Amino acid sequence: MLASEHLNSISRYLKKQHVLSLCSGQPLWCANCFYVYDAGRVAFWLMTEAETRHGSLMVREPLVAGTVSGQPKSVMLIKGVQYAGRIALLQGEEEARARKAYVKRFPIAAKAPAPLWEIRLSELKMTDNTLGFGKKLSWQRA
Repeated sequence: MLASEHLNSISRYLKKQHVLSLCSGQPLWCANCFYVYDAGRVAFWLMTEAETRHGSLMVREPLVAGTVSGQPKSVMLIKGVQYAGRIALLQGEEEARARKAYVKRFPIAAKAPAPLWEIRLSELKMTDNTLGFGKKLSWQRA
């Protein structure tokens, strides 16, 4: 499989999910966030306040990592993605575009004034046991 085919497979999976784990900062802290995946930018958009514990850590240190996974009952159905990237607060047209997509996916967010962030992904690694036990698909930004 070519890297572009790996990215296409990973992207299809990420578009079907909606919660990611997000690990950031020193001392290290993790949070779960609802997200929208933008396949064109290879990025996650999420909404959270900068004053949260993870938000304040991300402001100080923008390198983040985390996971996206389902909860299958069978080991042979396990699929999940590990990621690494750089997070930043969105502004202007980029923020407006992301907010529109975020509110479309999560309508309740229309009432939330929280800022939107983008994780520009630098690396993705997917485990997909439906392709064979322990099968890995990888992608890295050039």
